[in-house]
Amino acid sequence: METARANGLRMQVLNNYEAMSRAAADFICRELSQQPSSLLCVSAGATPTRAYELLAARHGSQPKLFGRLRVLQIDEWGGLVRGEPASCAEDLRSKVLEPLGIKRNRFAGFRTDATKPEADCHRIARWLAANGPIDICVLGLGTNGHVAMIEPAETITPQVHVAALAESSRKHGMLKSLASKPRYGLTLGMADILRSRRILLLVNGRPKRAALRRLMKPVVTTQFPASLLWLHPDATVLCDREAVGDSAARRSS
Repeated sequence: METARANGLRMQVLNNYEAMSRAAADFICRELSQQPSSLLCVSAGATPTRAYELLAARHGSQPKLFGRLRVLQIDEWGGLVRGEPASCAEDLRSKVLEPLGIKRNRFAGFRTDATKPEADCHRIARWLAANGPIDICVLGLGTNGHVAMIEPAETITPQVHVAALAESSRKHGMLKSLASKPRYGLTLGMADILRSRRILLLVNGRPKRAALRRLMKPVVTTQFPASLLWLHPDATVLCDREAVGDSAARRSS
């Protein structure tokens, strides 16, 4: 079921996490079949994990589909040692890069141990300027409305930047094993995301319900960064019934 929005933002409600993940994987594969050298911007964490597993399974049967795919990492926790299991880089290496056979020359990502994080942001910005724009940007939705590591604020930085992390973000499940939590992250900016040809926002589980309901109201504010997706002409929200709630799901059918 789908609710279309006049400016392109639309929501598709799937029965469960598995169905949502399959829809996401199918979405990406359709795009790849039409544009094999697509630049896919990927998020780490639990939400897209099953979609990545399904892409890996598709790679097993159709490796040529991914032969020209390029991948860009959307964000990274700051100040972690190289190879830290809690890093976004390691998460994406195990779930995306190795399973899809993405070689070094088809991947760009942040350095977890960058001693000069601002310089590393400039490096990614230069790479994106030379190799972009993004064709498919895969996003998750934070409980406070963040996307990537773009946190709620009076103003937000449009380009790749070092971002101070909200306390809720420092409690992210990826960081639970760390005694000392990162205080900053390295992230693409909202302008980089909005220049993407297509945006895919994945939302699952009851904890995201309040944020998703707020997102579906067309009120754009930097205090809820995900709301800026209303400004994009081709943004799709894939969510499961747990995230949307049964009553809202019935209204969208």
